[in-house]
Amino acid sequence: MKLNQVLAIESNKKKHHHEEISKLHHAMQKEALVNGFHRVYTPRDEGGESLPPESQKVQFRYKDVVEQVCDKLTDLIDLTATKDWANCEAKGDVMVNGEVFLEQVPVPHLLFLEKQLDDLRTFVSKMVELDPGETWEWDANSGQFRSEVEEQTKKSKKKVAIVLYDATPEHPAQTQLIDDEVIVGIWKRTKFSGAIPGPEKKKLLARIQTLSEAMKFARERANTADADEKKIGKRVLGYIFEEVV
Repeated sequence: MKLNQVLAIESNKKKHHHEEISKLHHAMQKEALVNGFHRVYTPRDEGGESLPPESQKVQFRYKDVVEQVCDKLTDLIDLTATKDWANCEAKGDVMVNGEVFLEQVPVPHLLFLEKQLDDLRTFVSKMVELDPGETWEWDANSGQFRSEVEEQTKKSKKKVAIVLYDATPEHPAQTQLIDDEVIVGIWKRTKFSGAIPGPEKKKLLARIQTLSEAMKFARERANTADADEKKIGKRVLGYIFEEVV
């Protein structure tokens, strides 16, 4: 591919991917979209009022969203890498833990990657976390977390007779109807969530920070174009999200 061909499609691709990633970014900040529940009602008394089950589906799961973001960012990173490698000669090695992680990266692309990492830091930091007040288990069948079953009583007001005066040989008992609140059934509720566990979120942020610092050091070390196609997006995002997708 020629450099002018890359430049011709770069602007539209960047705009499209940024719009799609922005939508996913905002979705993962809304608890109503990543959490759900299902509850079933059982009347306490035989013949008691019957109520239909209630549920709210999880609309976004963090693993699915991360996978979509990675797919779009991989394409965007690879396209920009192809342009930047052909566009300049200033390059530097990105070192992680004393080893070459990305070799001879052009300075403009190091700047681009730093911006993507800053955006990813914001994306991950604002993800809704699993409620630490709940006990969660991973449900492999649904691909989301589920809580323990919680029971909630349903109460209703009923007229109850109370004896004011006991019966005597001369007089019948005197009673009075009063309003009393009695348990008529039990809700059993299970919560579901597509939110990210807190420890996993911290681990992702730490990896983003590691790469971000490595990019800055590579720019400082950098010294100094057919546009050979570059494929580095999967390696960058795979390092951050290898345990998620």
